[in-house]
Amino acid sequence: MDPLRPTADDCLVLVDLQLDFMPGGALAVPDGDAVVPLANRLQTRFDHVVATQDWHPPGHSSFASAHPGRAPFESVEAPYGPQTLWPDHCVQETPGAAFHGALALDRAELILRKGFRPEIDSYSAFYENDRRTPTGLAGHLRERGFRRLFFAGLATDFCVRWSVEDARREGFEAVWIADACRAIDLDGSLDAATNAMADAGARRIESADLGL
Repeated sequence: MDPLRPTADDCLVLVDLQLDFMPGGALAVPDGDAVVPLANRLQTRFDHVVATQDWHPPGHSSFASAHPGRAPFESVEAPYGPQTLWPDHCVQETPGAAFHGALALDRAELILRKGFRPEIDSYSAFYENDRRTPTGLAGHLRERGFRRLFFAGLATDFCVRWSVEDARREGFEAVWIADACRAIDLDGSLDAATNAMADAGARRIESADLGL
């Protein structure tokens, strides 16, 4: 089978390849650093690249530390629905919020920061967790004329999943590159994410399908 060939209408979206999500980070995704060299190679296949960056203020409402008596990975009811509580991570201007040092960003045309509103989390690259407040990414991509988006990054079962679902919701074709993502897999969340992305009409591929 011939490799899938990205066109000028395609954009690669690299999701949250930041130090706090890498092994040793505050919210480490198992094997997360293995995505970085593959993300660099993927960029050579695309004319257009966008990267997202988690960017929380201190004391963000999604942090367990902001809820006395609660522990990381518990769930609370936020005004916008259930919210998983996380360890403090990707706090603005801290080392953990920085991109992995080996990640090539010279070809990124946009770096979109998300999660900066203190009272609401933002998994998706397109919407805050209320699923109503836009980040502006859809408008940017639409105005640029992109039709198909390819996703890689961290974590499969949270920020990648929600971004893929919202890409479909916004009318884009969505492709997620499974071996260029890694999951937290919290209580079966990886299987749930895989099924949800399929149900949304997203396509799952491997990097080999792009000739890598």
